[in-house]
Amino acid sequence: MRNHKCLRCVVAFVLIGVPVLAKAQFQAPTDEELKMTADAKAPGAAAVYLNIEEIADDPTHYQTFYARIKVLTEKGKELATVEVPYLKSAFKVTEIKARTIHSDGTVVPLVGKPEDLLIIKSTDREIGRMVFTLPSVEVGCILEYKYQLSYDDNLSSSPMWEIQRPYFVHKAHYMFTPFKAFMPNTRNNNLEATGNYLTDAHGDVINSLLWWHNLPKDAAIKTDLGGHFSLDVVDVPPAPDEEWMPPANSYLYKVFFYYKNAFTAQEFWVHEAKRWSKEVDQFAEVSKALRSAVAGLTAPTDSEIDKAKKLYAAVQALDNTDYSRKKSESELKQLKLKEAKRAEDTWTQKSGTSEDIAMLYLAMARAAGLQAYAMKVVDHDQGIFDVSYMNINQLDDTLVILSIGGNDIVVDPGEKMCPFQTVSWKHASAGGLRQSAKEVGAAVSPEETYTNNSTTRTGDISVDAHGGITGTVQIAMAGQEALRWRQAALQNDETELKKQFDHSLETIMPEGVEGHVDHFAALDQPNEKLVATVTMKGTLGAATSKRLLLPGFLFEARGHQPFVSQENRLESVDMHYGERLTDQVTYHLPAGLTVESAPMATTIPWTGHAAYIVKTAASPGKIIIARTLARAFTLAKPEEYQDLRGFYQKIATADQAQVVLTAAPEAKGN
Repeated sequence: MRNHKCLRCVVAFVLIGVPVLAKAQFQAPTDEELKMTADAKAPGAAAVYLNIEEIADDPTHYQTFYARIKVLTEKGKELATVEVPYLKSAFKVTEIKARTIHSDGTVVPLVGKPEDLLIIKSTDREIGRMVFTLPSVEVGCILEYKYQLSYDDNLSSSPMWEIQRPYFVHKAHYMFTPFKAFMPNTRNNNLEATGNYLTDAHGDVINSLLWWHNLPKDAAIKTDLGGHFSLDVVDVPPAPDEEWMPPANSYLYKVFFYYKNAFTAQEFWVHEAKRWSKEVDQFAEVSKALRSAVAGLTAPTDSEIDKAKKLYAAVQALDNTDYSRKKSESELKQLKLKEAKRAEDTWTQKSGTSEDIAMLYLAMARAAGLQAYAMKVVDHDQGIFDVSYMNINQLDDTLVILSIGGNDIVVDPGEKMCPFQTVSWKHASAGGLRQSAKEVGAAVSPEETYTNNSTTRTGDISVDAHGGITGTVQIAMAGQEALRWRQAALQNDETELKKQFDHSLETIMPEGVEGHVDHFAALDQPNEKLVATVTMKGTLGAATSKRLLLPGFLFEARGHQPFVSQENRLESVDMHYGERLTDQVTYHLPAGLTVESAPMATTIPWTGHAAYIVKTAASPGKIIIARTLARAFTLAKPEEYQDLRGFYQKIATADQAQVVLTAAPEAKGN
């Protein structure tokens, strides 16, 4: 009996983002290709793919990639460096051939040995990266290369075809020959009886070949009598590159093939959900040691919510190795610790990954007698949960759902510095799987309320008669912005953190004004507002013989409102999370100057989505200007873009208002 191990679950992440490789022959360029200086089908493009070919042949254990690229600008020359990630324990990169063809037809072949670099090394796998750079590349050249991935006879692998790329593709051809058990003449046979079959990572026999795709209009996967799958596409537009886009994995054209022990998506997810839930319960098993730990952290008189908060604080205090450094095998051995196989192990060694710590919290909540369930969700920064894509690895992170007082409370214990009853924006409104009292199934995590995410910038600024200023600004953050800076503090010392914060201030400080953070308050207290105190100095106003002009809105003087210059939109706008931004700036005026005009009280609504409000109060010697932008939406669809753009255009216009100061008239008789 010959048992072939399926590599899909092992190496799929290696192949994503890198084409599965080609076996085409080099071809002579046409005169039109050599003389091309621009491409009418891709105006302004830095480069275009003339041809792409990907061939995956599982019976003979290789995948190949071939490409021809026309370089049109200096930026396009970056495609001369080719990187090929691969699983070093299973794959070999071979048959690398490449050449550069100059516009006069001169051919410069690749010579020398490609550089084989190690990206990741761990106890169970090594992910390598083969890198080669085509020689003598100039604008106008044609780059042509091919390479092959081969793997052992006892392994099988299915391809991922990356149809859409950063550059326009004129023509591409893809072909896949599956494992022989899924060829037409053997597909209906008893797989185990043939002695040639695939098993997944859990040892289950794989009984079907499935595929998921997102393709351009009129493109279709074809099969022939020999059982080969093929796809031909022409004129594929480049991947969209717009401000605030959803994750590329959620919309790019691509095709996944995979071997599964299920015949439908529903059957697959029912089976995987049960398996996942069982593994969760095994890892989060309530042991005697955990019960003892929980008893020491809580009091019998504590309410359920108080117990939940105390246990949350305890696991948050542990060393989260995703933000520090995971201990090596030798260190674990020296400390007489072991790799976490149960939640108890994480508590014993007082450290673990984000996943380990989330599962530990689940176990401790259960040990405290709370109803607690796990939820596995997709990371919004990476993609959107798609049930038609039958791969549980698209779910990245674990949340914990507490049922207290008839309500579900969702917490994110694996997210270091995340306050209780708050989740990272990456995990809010995220699809995935969840446990419940009755069953396990698909679910979506709750949406984060925009009022939980607030930034308030309070400025106290003294102005002299020439427009010079000095003063301080306090920036108070709650929610996602505070979480971002607290996590940055975990990985940087205070000097570097201040440097990074100062760099972020450059985008909001007016021309001629410097801002430097003096100190932070509550940096290590996630349940409090994080406050940065910033000192400011410089020249802010423009002085004339009779007037002094100041920007009405100190932090908007640069006018960087998003979407104003972008007329149309191809993809949805993903703002990550809703928030409320409030500015209140007090200008202390120089003696002898009074307010002639200032920003008017204004309200600009985008009903059901956002609102912009301005208030002004002037008194002798000072003026206070308050500006609030509350944005309740997270995602805006392309058909909503014109309304969104119109809203931000109105804001951009309002933000141009100035404070005009004039000299007070002299008293009569002087």
